[in-house]
Order: sequence, then C-alpha cells, then structure tokens
Amino acid sequence: MHRVVSLAVFCLLLAGCSDDKECTLIGTPVGVSVNVKGPLAGRAAAASMEVCWDGACESARVELMPTHRAGKETCSGDTCAVTPVPDGGKHGFGDVPGLPDRPVRVRLELLDAAGASVFERLLEVTPRLRYPNGPDCGAGGPNAMLTVEGDGAVREG
Repeated sequence: MHRVVSLAVFCLLLAGCSDDKECTLIGTPVGVSVNVKGPLAGRAAAASMEVCWDGACESARVELMPTHRAGKETCSGDTCAVTPVPDGGKHGFGDVPGLPDRPVRVRLELLDAAGASVFERLLEVTPRLRYPNGPDCGAGGPNAMLTVEGDGAVREG
C-alpha cells in the first residue's frame, strides 16, 4: 500500500498523471506579423497588406514599431535589470479577420512616413494554427509571420 501511495504522490508532482487539463482563455491574434530588418527598416514607417483567399481580400494597415535587443545588464544587490536597445529593425501586426489556415496570397507594401511606397512584394504564405495553451486545449487561431530582410528578400517565419 505504501508503494501505491508513493507512486500516486510522484505522479501528482510530475503533473503527468491527471486527465484534467487546465485551459486558459488566452487567445491568438488572427492575422499577419511583419518584421523588417536592416537599412530597409530605416525607411519604412508602416506596412499595407492585402490578403486574399477564395476570391475575397482583406486589407490591413500596420504601424511599424522599433525592435529591440537586450542591452547591458546592471545589478544592484540581488536585483538585476537589462535595458532594451534598438536593433535597427521594425515590427508590426495586421489583423486579418477570417484568415484561414491554408495558403493565401499577400501583397505587402512598406510605406515611408509620407505614405510613399518604398518596397512591394506579392507572395503566397500559409498561416498556421497556434496553440497558446498547447495542443490539448485547441487552436487559438491562425497567423503568419513575414520577415523582410534588409536586402528585400522576404521569408515566412
């Protein structure tokens, strides 16, 4: 009997023996994120996207914000902090209601502060379902991630 109780306690400690899975109400943004790197990011203030599937299109305008990397760490006693340092890139997210989790066509345009086009590409991407609480809690919705390199190459992810 002692062995059964010990095994039950061990299982509870590992949290792997319970059939009850707690799922939060956390959601997943549905749309397309854009990351712009290098010199191109310095010229881009916003992005405009048109995402099309099944003969219909949704448009999204995205304000681009600076991206950061971890800067110098400072410590005082047992408390430490890291100051974010701009890394020359920019990022943003465009909401695309109804986005499916299958291939879509995206027209991505980067705009300068005056609204003039500084870059444009037409590409096919595949939004993926995201599972913010893990696969046992169901999908939170599809989204896609685009990265525009400083030289203008665009990749998914």
